[in-house]
Amino acid sequence: MIKRLFFPLLAICFASCTKYLDKQPDNLLTEEMVWQTRAGAEGYLHNVYSHIYLTDGGDFASMGASDESSVSIGTTDVRQMVSGNWSPGAAYFNYLPGMYAGIRKSFVFEQNIGKVPSDKLSDELKAQYKAEAIFLRGYYYFFLLRQFGPFVKVTGVLSQNDDYNKYPRASFDECAAYINELMDAAAAVLPTTWESASNNGRPTKGACLTIKAKVAQLAASELWNGNPAFSDFKNQDGKQLAPDSNDPQRWLAAANAAKAVIDLNIYKLYTNLDNGGTVFNPYESVRDVHLTNWNSEIILGVVGWNRWGFTKCASPAPGGYSMYCATQNVVDAFAMKNGRLISDPASQYVENGFAANDQPESWGHHKGEWNMYADREPRFYAFINYNARPVVAARTTDDRNLFSSPQNVDGKGRSEFYYSGKSGQRWAGSNNITGYLVQKRISSTSNIYWDQVPHQAPYILFRYAEILLDYVEALNEIQPSNTDIVKYLNLVRERAGLPGIETVYPGAVGDKVAMRKHILRERQVELCFEGDRYWTLNRRLLAGKAENTAIYGMDVNADDSNQGFSFTGFYTRKLYQQRYWRDKMYLFPISQYDMERARALVQNPGW
Repeated sequence: MIKRLFFPLLAICFASCTKYLDKQPDNLLTEEMVWQTRAGAEGYLHNVYSHIYLTDGGDFASMGASDESSVSIGTTDVRQMVSGNWSPGAAYFNYLPGMYAGIRKSFVFEQNIGKVPSDKLSDELKAQYKAEAIFLRGYYYFFLLRQFGPFVKVTGVLSQNDDYNKYPRASFDECAAYINELMDAAAAVLPTTWESASNNGRPTKGACLTIKAKVAQLAASELWNGNPAFSDFKNQDGKQLAPDSNDPQRWLAAANAAKAVIDLNIYKLYTNLDNGGTVFNPYESVRDVHLTNWNSEIILGVVGWNRWGFTKCASPAPGGYSMYCATQNVVDAFAMKNGRLISDPASQYVENGFAANDQPESWGHHKGEWNMYADREPRFYAFINYNARPVVAARTTDDRNLFSSPQNVDGKGRSEFYYSGKSGQRWAGSNNITGYLVQKRISSTSNIYWDQVPHQAPYILFRYAEILLDYVEALNEIQPSNTDIVKYLNLVRERAGLPGIETVYPGAVGDKVAMRKHILRERQVELCFEGDRYWTLNRRLLAGKAENTAIYGMDVNADDSNQGFSFTGFYTRKLYQQRYWRDKMYLFPISQYDMERARALVQNPGW
C-alpha cells in the first residue's frame, strides 16, 4: 500500500513518451466505433479525467516536502528529496508523462466528439464535454507549470513519427497565456453551478477562473516575477524562458483574478449551520469542510479518492501506520483562542506543565493534557492529533480502548506517542517521529482498527478559503491600505472562531510587511496539509529559509520508563531533521530519461 500512496502521451516533445502511443488499447480508443455511441464517448472522457491528479492526500506537496509535516518511513521518495538524495536520474514524483498523456487524450476527445450521432448525444452535451476536456488540458498544463516551470506547448496530437527534437520549451509568459486561453474557452461553455449532484467533480466556470487566479498568483510571486536566479534560463537558441524584470502590477492582476471568483457570488465558507446545526460551532465548521459530501466552499474536488489509505497512514497505532506526522513548526503556527500568536506575550500561552482544567469548549483540551495544547484555536484541535488527544477514527468505547495501554483504558482512546506507548518508538513498525499526527480529513465515522472508512467526501483540490487568502495576499502587495484586506481575511478568521485581525493586531493594518506575515501564517494554518504550504514557500522563495528547513518535534525517543502520559521529558522540543536545501529545488528537474531523448529541451536551472 505504501508504494501506492507515493506513486511516483500525446507523443509530446519527449521521445520517451512514444511508448504510450504503442499501446494497443489507446489505439483502439481512436477507432470510429468508439465515437458511434454515447457510452463510448463518455468512457473516453472519463479516461481524460483519470489524470486529474488523483491523490489520497499523500503526495509530496501535502505530506512531507514542506515544514508542516514529515513521513515516518525514511525510504519514501519524499524523505529522499528532503535529505538531498535527488537528481534528474531519480525522477521523484515525475508527473510529467502522466500530465502529457492526459493532454494528448484531451485533443483526441476534442477532435472526435463531433462524430457521435446527434440521436446518441445532443449537441449541448457535446459542447459541454468538449469544454470539460479543454479545462482538463489547461489544468494539466497548470500542474506542469507549477512543478516544472515552462513547458513544451503542444496544441494538437503529434504523430509517432514526429521529430520530437524540434519542440523546445515555451516561455513562462507564453505558458501562462495559453492556460488562460484554454480556461476562457472552457468558461464560456461551462455552468457556474451544476443542477445535479451527479455532476459533482466536473469543472465549472468558477474552477476555470480559479486556475486563472492561480496562474496569475504564480506570475506575481518572487519565483517568476523577475527572479535573478533565472536570468540565464534560456532555450538553446537564446530565448529567455523566465520574465527578466519585476513587475509589481502582476500582483494587481493576481488580485483581480481572485476577485473575479469572489464576484461570481456562488461560493461561501462552509459552517456547521449549512449541515443542520442550530448554533455556530467553529470547530465543526473547519473540520467538516473536508467531511461533508459536497458543500458550497468546494470549487474543484475529486470524488472517489482513497480516504481509507489516507486515514490508515494518518492514524496512530495499532490501527494506523502513524506515518503522516505533523511537525512542531506547524503546531506553533496555530494561534491561541484569543486570536494571538503564541509568541505574543499577551497570548496567555503556557509552554510547560499540565492543564489543571478542561477547556470550556467541548472540542478543546482536557485536564491533564500538556499546557502547550491548552486554549488553542479551534483549527488546532480539528487538524492536529497530539499526545493524549483522543483518537478520531474509532467509533465505540471498545474500539477506542484498543488504542490504549492497559493502564490507560478509559474509553477515550488517547493517542500514545510517548516512547512506551502503543504508537511510541519502543514498538516495531512505522511509528510517529515528531509527537504529532495529521487529523485533518479524518472522519469520526471511521473505524481504522477494523479498516472501516465509510465516509466518501471528495478530496478538495481548490476551495473558497484559498481564493480569499489569494485575494488578500495579492492585494496587500500592491494596495496595502485597501479595506478589502481586513474584510476578506476576517471571513476566514471568523469562521475559525477568531476575532478580527484589526482587533488583535491593529498595527498590522496598512503595514504591508506586518500584514504579509499574518496572511502567510493564516495560509499556513487554514490550508495545512492541503499542499498549499509547499507551493506558497516555493513561489515566494521562502522554502530555503533556515526556519523552514529546521524541522522540530517532541522528544519521542526519550525513554519514559513506562511513566506514560505523566512523563514530562516527552514535551521537550527537539530538532528532528535538518533538511537539505539548494535553490535549484524550487523547480523539479526534468528526468534524465526525457532529457536524453528530446534534444531541444534545456534542463531546469541548477540541475
